Amino acid sequence: MNVILQTPRLSLREMSLDDLDFVASMLSNPEVMRYYPKCYTRSEAQAWIERQLMRYEQHGHGLWLVTENTTGEPVGQVGLVQQQIEATAETEVGYLIHRPFWRRGLGTEAARGCRDFAFQELGKKELIALIRPVNIPSQGVATNIGMSWKRRRVQHANLEHCVFTITRSEWQAELLIS
Repeated sequence: MNVILQTPRLSLREMSLDDLDFVASMLSNPEVMRYYPKCYTRSEAQAWIERQLMRYEQHGHGLWLVTENTTGEPVGQVGLVQQQIEATAETEVGYLIHRPFWRRGLGTEAARGCRDFAFQELGKKELIALIRPVNIPSQGVATNIGMSWKRRRVQHANLEHCVFTITRSEWQAELLIS
């Protein structure tokens, strides 16, 4: 498997159909999917993976499978997704961690790694995170990686989302402070 990046505890790699059991389990979990319109069936989870494979080919990135470095066990999916927001192509940091692995900072760690990869390796000028207004945990992850909500809301996938952002210059300023 093609490992894209590593953090102190995690590896992010391209998904494959061999990951279907884990992805289907995660996407069918009502707690994990509570801010999505519905839970996914196994065939919908397969289509989800196939969409990531297309994204890797078209954009060079997508949502990646996140595994623990010590065990190799999958814990979620985090990555960079091209989104059309109000007719503008934007790069989103997306993250979804399976329920058994919540409250360990894994989503923040993986999202931070993706943010750094996007600015350092891909030369992105700005990143967004599309977050439902009621999804307070996801807003916390976005804030933890230096993103902020500037009161911009959009309709995406027929649902209202807050648009959290971080620019390259904001990221660089954060690096100087830390």
